[in-house]
Amino acid sequence: MVKSLILIGYMGCGKSALGKSIAANKSLPFIDLDDYIESQENTTISKIFEKEGELYFRKKERLHLENLLSKKIQAVISLGGGTPCYFDNIDYIIQKEDFLSLYLKTSPKVLAARLFEEKNHRPMIAHLDSLEALEEFIAKHLFERTPFYLKAEQQLTTDNQSVEALVDQVEKLLA
Repeated sequence: MVKSLILIGYMGCGKSALGKSIAANKSLPFIDLDDYIESQENTTISKIFEKEGELYFRKKERLHLENLLSKKIQAVISLGGGTPCYFDNIDYIIQKEDFLSLYLKTSPKVLAARLFEEKNHRPMIAHLDSLEALEEFIAKHLFERTPFYLKAEQQLTTDNQSVEALVDQVEKLLA
């Protein structure tokens, strides 16, 4: 693998599951940008949002994204679902020659099914009390975010596919 891989997509699309699998297969580090931010800031993202607000968080997110992508590392990196949608982050990402960006495209119905059971651990969707409300929320969000996600260099549809099948497809892209 010549380039590092950056996984982009909505929460629940499989960035972590797929990223960890690819990283393990390639003997590379897996870096979750949200975890990286929390380790650098010595606090949780929820607390940053609560204490300082979203704009402050998005500025910190950009700072840490630049810091991470400026390192000459080979890794599989998972971005937060909103990361590509703020400032010129997606343009910054796709201009990086040592990185391949991959959008994990997943339908609102599949995302809602995956996220409903764990919604209480995700502040953005914890208030939604039905599968239908969650799917509608996700569909609206995806409508806003898709133009950014589609700028990724590659796309992969994850609906009805196992992690193993997706790993095989990603490895073909990286070959």
